[in-house]
Parts: sequence; structure tokens; C-alpha cells
Amino acid sequence: MSAFIQQLPALAGVVIGALGSYLAIVRGDRDRFRPERTARREERRLSVYADYARCLKRTVTLTYRVAARLGNDPHPHSLSHEEAAPLLAEAAEAGDPAGEALLLLGAPAVVEKARSWAAVVMEMERLGRERTRAPEAWQALLERQRRTREEYCTAVRADLALPDGRPAAWQVPPPHVRPDPE
Repeated sequence: MSAFIQQLPALAGVVIGALGSYLAIVRGDRDRFRPERTARREERRLSVYADYARCLKRTVTLTYRVAARLGNDPHPHSLSHEEAAPLLAEAAEAGDPAGEALLLLGAPAVVEKARSWAAVVMEMERLGRERTRAPEAWQALLERQRRTREEYCTAVRADLALPDGRPAAWQVPPPHVRPDPE
């Protein structure tokens, strides 16, 4: 028994050394992989933000087309509400998972701006569903939609620490007019 007691300090030293080595390795790995985890999380959030915007933008485009049929918008490819209804339903169905992912992974400020944007888009849909011919009201909705979309984009850029982006309204060149042949 006295031989065991004589070896006890050495055994304790080995256990303490092994535990210290383990803790140092775990901490080093955690510090080394933290930036990778953060980058993956930010990439995932960017993907969620872009997916949500893409789904909502699809609905916006369909509402432009319905508004064109009603005489509210100059979109060149008009659709009746009856033609657009299944496409709008499909867009809404595709947007549900994107919206849920946004709620799970999105920053509160981004989620709030997304809700504001979606509310305006729902008003645009309602105008088409009710078959309202009101070009002035439609233009006001377009301006609100563009503003809330830009606010959403600004919140996304702030959340992901991205540089400022382009302005929301692109300058579209006038259509090319061909001269009449003589």
C-alpha cells in the first residue's frame, strides 16, 4: 500500500496535466471554429432574407400585371385577376416557408421591416382582387411598396454589416423608338 501512496502525487499530476491539455484543446478549437460558425450563420441568414424578398417580389410582379389589366400600371404583360389567381396562390404557398425561416433566423428589425413590406403587398393584391381602377391609388401603393422594400433591404444590410447598396429605384432607360420607314 505504501508504494501506491508514493505514486499518488505522480498519478495526480498526470490526471491534472491531461485535464489541462483537454481544456486547452477544447478552448482552442472553440476559438478557431467560432468565426466559421458565425460566417455560416450569416450566410444562412442572407439566404433566408434573399429567399423571402424573392417570394414577395414575385407577388409584386403579379400585382403589376393585374394592375396593368385594370389600367392602373403600364406593365406590358397584363393578366386578368382570374389568370393571376393561381399564380398568386402559388407565390403565397412558396412564400410561407420563406416567411417561417425569416421568423426563425431573422433579426427583429429585419422581421419588422419584412412585415411592413408584406402588408403593402397585400394591399396591392387587394386592389387587384377588388378590380379597382384607381391609377392614383395604385401609384401611391407603388411608392409605399418601393419605400418599404428599400427599408427591408437597409435593415438586412445593417444586420449583416454589408455596405450600403444601390438605391431602390433603378433608372430605366426610355424604350427605343424606331423611326418610321419611308
